[in-house]
Amino acid sequence: MILNNEASSLKIKINDSFNGMKIVDFLINEYDFSQRLLRRLKKDNAIKLNNNLVSVRQTIISGDVLEILFEDEEINYFPEDIKLDILYEDGDLLILNKNPFMVVHPTKTHLNKTLANGIANYFIKNNIKKRIRFVNRLDMNTSGIIIVAKNSYAHQYVQNQMKNKTIVKKYIAILSNGFPYDEGIIDLPIGKFEKGDIKRKVFKGAKNSITVFKTIENFYNNGAVVEAELKTGRTHQIRVHFSHYGNALLGDELYGEKSELINRQALHSFYLKIKVPRKKESIEILSKLPEDMELAITQLRDDKNGRI
Repeated sequence: MILNNEASSLKIKINDSFNGMKIVDFLINEYDFSQRLLRRLKKDNAIKLNNNLVSVRQTIISGDVLEILFEDEEINYFPEDIKLDILYEDGDLLILNKNPFMVVHPTKTHLNKTLANGIANYFIKNNIKKRIRFVNRLDMNTSGIIIVAKNSYAHQYVQNQMKNKTIVKKYIAILSNGFPYDEGIIDLPIGKFEKGDIKRKVFKGAKNSITVFKTIENFYNNGAVVEAELKTGRTHQIRVHFSHYGNALLGDELYGEKSELINRQALHSFYLKIKVPRKKESIEILSKLPEDMELAITQLRDDKNGRI
């Protein structure tokens, strides 16, 4: 049973089922701790049993309180007062909605006013003395769900789910041309064809990439709204897969062309199903479709129905 909800530690009360178990086996089998993380915790003297520092080889019995300490860390981004759209938060994870045109973290061309700067300010205000660990990222012009881990355990825990492909991530995309398929799977390899190229391409020998899709609404020759689920997480995957079939996302200037209906690629990460560490069960997160995509869909719908 989890007894707390702070980023600084994980406190667990041991029940009868784990009588006589070693701490190392308990943490690996019940909470998916990696051997690497356990070695670091051992080195940092970060494991307590009933308020006493112990070895990972210590035996636990029913009623014991096991505490894993996560050391204080320097926040790794400059804080700026930026409003955050928080969808979910607990002691391990912060899940947010990223607005279109916002950069996730500072780059050479975007030194500040990024999502990371806003999160740094939020951490400081809420006394969360931890590095900001992004579990996923989105392109500047893609909107939707971003996952941030508050400690090394949470980061490892979610990354394992990504590696094992147990996280469900779904997007809404607006395509620029007619789309004749109700549902299907795009299984085409994606990669950089030439070193230094920004664009990704489909070519033999690139990385395995799978996108599952279903059509939500069809506007015939004018385009379609599709739901796309990523089975792999390649850079620009959805954009590349659909553009490969001559159907780039609406407004995607890199893989298609400008649009009068929207001034970015019409792509939004709207759904996440993820297992959170302290609940040991899956939660579902939804992010509302942004206004610019809603307006573009309304325009396409009106055009289809002959009202414009």
